[in-house]
Amino acid sequence: MEKLKGALVVGSLRLFALLPWRAVQSLGAVIGWLMWKLPSGSRDVVRINLAKCFPELSAAEHDKLVGRSLMDIGRTLTESACAWVWPAHKSLARVREVEGLEVLEAALASGKGVVGITSHLGNWEVLNHFYCSQCKPIIFYRPPKLKAVDDLLREQRVQLGNRVAPSTKEGILSVIKEVRKGGAVGIPADPEPSLSSGMFVPFCGTVALTSKFVPGMLAGHKAVGVFLHALRLEDGSGYKVILEAAPEGMYSEDTYTAVAAMSAVVEKYVRAYPSQYMWSMKRFKKRPEGEARWY
Repeated sequence: MEKLKGALVVGSLRLFALLPWRAVQSLGAVIGWLMWKLPSGSRDVVRINLAKCFPELSAAEHDKLVGRSLMDIGRTLTESACAWVWPAHKSLARVREVEGLEVLEAALASGKGVVGITSHLGNWEVLNHFYCSQCKPIIFYRPPKLKAVDDLLREQRVQLGNRVAPSTKEGILSVIKEVRKGGAVGIPADPEPSLSSGMFVPFCGTVALTSKFVPGMLAGHKAVGVFLHALRLEDGSGYKVILEAAPEGMYSEDTYTAVAAMSAVVEKYVRAYPSQYMWSMKRFKKRPEGEARWY
């Protein structure tokens, strides 16, 4: 049964990738619109997350943002199918603007390990190709449950000569070793970690359990951190990649200071492009002791 499910999912992704670009985006928007208008677990999670993170919104503003977010989530799904199936250069052609490339170039020239930091904002699959076109990092990722999908992603994410590392003990060690020897890695900052691997820090008007992994590698300037995001352009033609140096606070050897500084940068981008964040993630599943669960 798992093989059949995997084959169906991969087949669907390949069909999406055959469509013209505007059709890819339109179909994604329709999928998101249906998620908005029909009862679904994803819609419930988006509503809860946005209500908690943007309590200042009126009921009408909240519902509008829920709809925009779900339609952008749909677009991210169909666009990512293209990034998973197309040759890398075709995805890279959709990067229309780049801001802050000199930040990455300086980091790579520093002689230290480079930690590329991103989040589930915009299109991280296109960002993967962009980052790997600039260097040959190890990309850290959480494997999908279906083996056929994992096999596809492993194959497509290494088109440009980079490597991937799953979020296993072996994968974590490979990432740490790469940074220590002066190589580059790419890590998402926002998947919720275990309680022992993270701490609660401010994020979008609340607190979120946030990983200590990246700040731990940067502490004391042992490596250089660079934030990267690929944001969807308003005209739908492609993406703008924005790169930014990690703030000084992330190099602090005080763990709370460093983790909070990382969270603040992610929040800045989420607030600037709120509908492009993956609000359907159960980002706030674990709560501080004594606080009721959200989901």
